[in-house]
Amino acid sequence: MKHYLKNATVVNEGALFPAGIFIVDERIAAICRYDDASGPGREEECIAQSDSVTDLQGRYLAPGVIDAHVHFREPGATHKACIATESAAAALGGVTSFMDMPNNNPPAVSREVLARKFDIAARDSVVNYSFYIGATADNLQEVKSCDFSKVCGVKVFLGSSTGNLLLDDDSALARLFSECPALVAVHCEDNSIIADNLKKIQGRYGDNIPFSAHPAVRPVDACVKSTLRAVSLAEKYGTRLHVLHVSTAMEAAILAEIKSRSSRITAETCVQYLFFCDSAYDELGPLVKCNPAIKAHRDMLALRNAVRSGVIDNISTDHAPHLLEEKRKPYLQSPSGIPLVQYSLPMMLDLADRGSFDLPLIVERMSHAPARIYKVAQRGFIREGYYADLVVFESGRRCAVAPVASRCGWAPVARLSGRVVHTIANGRFVVRDGKLTGERSARPLEFR
Repeated sequence: MKHYLKNATVVNEGALFPAGIFIVDERIAAICRYDDASGPGREEECIAQSDSVTDLQGRYLAPGVIDAHVHFREPGATHKACIATESAAAALGGVTSFMDMPNNNPPAVSREVLARKFDIAARDSVVNYSFYIGATADNLQEVKSCDFSKVCGVKVFLGSSTGNLLLDDDSALARLFSECPALVAVHCEDNSIIADNLKKIQGRYGDNIPFSAHPAVRPVDACVKSTLRAVSLAEKYGTRLHVLHVSTAMEAAILAEIKSRSSRITAETCVQYLFFCDSAYDELGPLVKCNPAIKAHRDMLALRNAVRSGVIDNISTDHAPHLLEEKRKPYLQSPSGIPLVQYSLPMMLDLADRGSFDLPLIVERMSHAPARIYKVAQRGFIREGYYADLVVFESGRRCAVAPVASRCGWAPVARLSGRVVHTIANGRFVVRDGKLTGERSARPLEFR
């Protein structure tokens, strides 16, 4: 199959330029730049060879988003979500690759459970995929036996999690950080601080805790203490560490200092920490309850600065669907998590329209950086010979968001000024004109 995309405004590797893209089978075969003297002639040759041509009419064309932090709930909680539904939502949001977390039922802490997840994705996923193995106090040998050319990394919950995935033992952490052959991605919150704060807040409110108290239950110091612990271990043992969902100004300041001397420590934030602050609890309440908590306005602004400066390397979603009837329960029963994989790119485009970021920076943090951090082979960039994982989008006109595709059926956003038009994975349109095509061309990600 040969397809040509003409009249694109390409956003790639720090630049915007007019071009056409020639796709042969799964790969980008040619980039015909219109600002290059040879571009028009080369385009004519590509069009002559093509089976079909799509005129993008000047719309933006970027490498597909790589969301390195999602919870697609399968196996174990498919009443909320599954790989089929959530990968479809991802495609509608311009996400062409995802990396799914291990807190399933059963948890993905063995090669056997990982193999099951890979089999499900091979059958059902709309876009490319990989999975983390979870670290426990007693599965180090299983971790070390993983094939990390296919498994994206090791997830460590230093803060609360489900099942046996909380890893808080000093000796077990030292063994993991010193012996792990792959990237270690860490959820950093201190459980003792959270437990103490929850007890105090229950003493004040009883069982009627307002959702606005969530950042007080899970405060800045819980994140900072845990992040310092993870960074200290990584510096001591030379671990390849990725600090997940950074949510505070103080963590950003700490990471700025640490990263000035260590190239093996990287950091992620999530779109909700850039888009919302604690004022959102008044309107959205349980719908913006997530862990770590969305915090103060000053934290949101500091994180935006950290994204611009490069202290924050990549932006993900921590996509975590729950049913509305679950979320609308009282605070203590309402589960944490927000479903955002379909809307992260439009949310970032909305912030760009408000002057917070420019388009090349968004592409850097959502496509290029995760490809570099995780060493994804031949994806995340528009380059000849790379897989044709691409997103076409519009920006600048506020409108209602596309209908929710996640099985949970809701999202905390209603109107945004960014819109995904087409999504192409491995050279095939999985979304055309904002609608799923029914195509499935997903592949397991490969890591160098």
